[in-house]
Amino acid sequence: MEVTLGQGVALAIMAVICGIDFWLEGLYIFRPIIVATITGIILGDLVTGLVCGGVTELAFAGLTPAGGTQPPNPVLAGVMSVVIAHTTGTEAAGAMALALPFSFLMQYIILFCYSAFSVFMGKADEAARNANPNGVVRINLVCTGIVALLYGVVVFLCAFVAQDAMKSLVEAMPNWLSNGFTVAGGILPAVGFAMLLNVMFKKDYLPFLLIGFAMASFLGFSNLLPEAIIGVALALLIYTIDDARDKEIKKAIAEAKAGGWGDEEDGI
Repeated sequence: MEVTLGQGVALAIMAVICGIDFWLEGLYIFRPIIVATITGIILGDLVTGLVCGGVTELAFAGLTPAGGTQPPNPVLAGVMSVVIAHTTGTEAAGAMALALPFSFLMQYIILFCYSAFSVFMGKADEAARNANPNGVVRINLVCTGIVALLYGVVVFLCAFVAQDAMKSLVEAMPNWLSNGFTVAGGILPAVGFAMLLNVMFKKDYLPFLLIGFAMASFLGFSNLLPEAIIGVALALLIYTIDDARDKEIKKAIAEAKAGGWGDEEDGI
């Protein structure tokens, strides 16, 4: 299937909006699961958008900006994984792996913007010294507008203009290479989760990790809904236990104060 001109323009507009959100980190609509779903809707292939979005989101779970560093771009990964799967018929995991070069491309473009925009800093400092907030706002709007335009142009070129070349490249790949991309794409979600756990993991949560792993590996559910329901139930259980404990602590403190303990005038 092909991407039409109208769909290419719609994808570019969506990329502009999501790119601004990624630049400002405001609403988090730049996450691959949202970008890919919207891309699927635009292309008239919602199922592919949802599947590619889920796989790509898992792979990018642990990739977040920190300071001036930039991870592979999630917007391009979300868009191009769906475009590749839609136009070439590649499986979601393989399409996500094939979309990574486009993600790296936008990553380098954003890093270039970080360096290039340093030329505006002198004017921003001058506007701040002169108590000119409009000047600071104008500089920020110009920088954001440039980034938004770059997102739109890159997505339009990659998704619409280069679709024939991209399709020919995928069709020319030998089976072993295509299978390799599919295997790599299947591994990346595990890597993304590992990176996320490297930051967030606490030993208190280890039992839930083991329970979820056992359920996913050995119970053979036909979909993730039962696991999600059990996960919500466990989360509510822990919340209820913690809430009851907090209430008991507050009650004990109130009783201690009522009995003459802990008044401020009593000192330490």
